Amino acid sequence: MRPLLMRPSVGCLATAFGSFSFSASRTKVVTQAAAGPHLLYFRKTMHYLTEERGQSHSPDYRIYFKNSDGKYISPFHDITLKADTEQDSDLPAKKPKKNESEVLFNMVVEVPRWSNAKMEIATKEPLNPIKQDVKKGKLRYVANIFPHKGYIWNYGALPQTWEDPNHTDKETNCCGDNDPIDVCEIGTQVCFPGQVIQVKVLGILAMIDEGEMDWKVIAINAKDPDAKNLNSIEDVRKSRPGHLEATIDWFRKYKVPDGKPENQFGFNGQFKDKDFAVKIIKSTHEHWRALVQKQTNSGGIECKNISCCESPFKCSADEARHVVESAPAFVIAHPVSPDVDKWHFV
Repeated sequence: MRPLLMRPSVGCLATAFGSFSFSASRTKVVTQAAAGPHLLYFRKTMHYLTEERGQSHSPDYRIYFKNSDGKYISPFHDITLKADTEQDSDLPAKKPKKNESEVLFNMVVEVPRWSNAKMEIATKEPLNPIKQDVKKGKLRYVANIFPHKGYIWNYGALPQTWEDPNHTDKETNCCGDNDPIDVCEIGTQVCFPGQVIQVKVLGILAMIDEGEMDWKVIAINAKDPDAKNLNSIEDVRKSRPGHLEATIDWFRKYKVPDGKPENQFGFNGQFKDKDFAVKIIKSTHEHWRALVQKQTNSGGIECKNISCCESPFKCSADEARHVVESAPAFVIAHPVSPDVDKWHFV
């Protein structure tokens, strides 16, 4: 495979940045590893390769990330939070940002819109690949709660953020959920797991999940045709009637079919504006910095990375490659139970 053409990394904490345009095609590559020949499957974006391992729709399935230099990286720790402000080859140079709330952020897509498999960054595994969540020995799928089909946005996380379970939020009096901060991307494109996009933050929702603080950032892909017209949470409310209400309804009820209680919300379920959202993102970024610098209790988080200079968890490219090569080779997908398509009326 031809190497991807990219700008070099800038600074010790920087890696390749998220991209505006992507190819959803899958490329099959035959490679030779220590264990013998096997097939690897890659997805290519402008700035990253994602490599599948194991059997999709099974507990051993993983999506690993590579940067432009062909080095395996952690999407949690090695992809920068703030997106690139330099000129892309196919885009005009961006104007200087007026304030922090206008900055674009990188988002790692975990779950495509309309899908049900609860894919997530594996925070407690080396290099933090994307995997499907498992509960009580079974793969986790979110229920279709009428009238919704699966997730109603592209769902993912902001890299280099962490909701610290040792930190109590002053507004809600709840501790963090020990994960990167979540993002609901409301654009028109259906993304794929492992895609890295640049998003514009519009607001945030304070969800309380079984007593834990679980912020949900509302954002839109900066490349989306609607992005220029959506600059605040009020713009979403005016131009997309019912979308924010559906978001509240979805998060309130999505665990009910599994026998869990409805989720609760801070601020009486009101969305906070983008300035408030950026303040929360900045706070979770500082908590992440303390995490990778071993200045706080890790809560079981795996912090192996290849780019954070001040981190005692920094590893070599050879060590990172060994992690991936130790994972099972990719094989054809396991069939999914038809129960995943069942409607639930809550």
